[in-house]
Amino acid sequence: MDNGRTEGGPAGPRVGGADFGRPEVHPSAWIAPGAVVVGRVRLGARSSVWYGSVLRADTEDVVVGDRVNIQDQCGLHSDPGEPVILHDDVSLGHKAMVHGAVVEEGALIGIGAIVLGGARVGRGALVAAGSLVPPGKTVPPDTLWAGVPGKVVRELNDNDRLVLQHTPAHYAALAAQHQDVTWA
Repeated sequence: MDNGRTEGGPAGPRVGGADFGRPEVHPSAWIAPGAVVVGRVRLGARSSVWYGSVLRADTEDVVVGDRVNIQDQCGLHSDPGEPVILHDDVSLGHKAMVHGAVVEEGALIGIGAIVLGGARVGRGALVAAGSLVPPGKTVPPDTLWAGVPGKVVRELNDNDRLVLQHTPAHYAALAAQHQDVTWA
């Protein structure tokens, strides 16, 4: 019987396919134990999918660019006619949800934020923790979006941009360390 554990530690990630498609994972990408990647998912170079996250592409593609970090317990799911596309250097904070939407290069989706079907988050934008991007809305590039429902609060400042630029490299380094974790 499979008890979900191997060698005394947690089972590895669940990466699987079916009639609706199979994942394509770049060899340098890392998927944490306990994460689920299923269906037509493409995961780019040096990207990471952290503990408890689910990437489900059973109706449309989920495309994850290079150096993307999908932090703990995130959810990505496509809908018919609405793929999920995360461009290069995107960061998804813990428990963020992206459902049938596009997040452009260098953007950061904050902890617990939700981006819904047909929405688009512009290049280098920051969606604040707990915020909602409603269906079909566009977050302009280089802006801070906050609230439920969200709206543009201000243009990003230099400090904001530094955080957005630093996060992908930071998580790539952390992923390299977590690849070597030994489980008791």
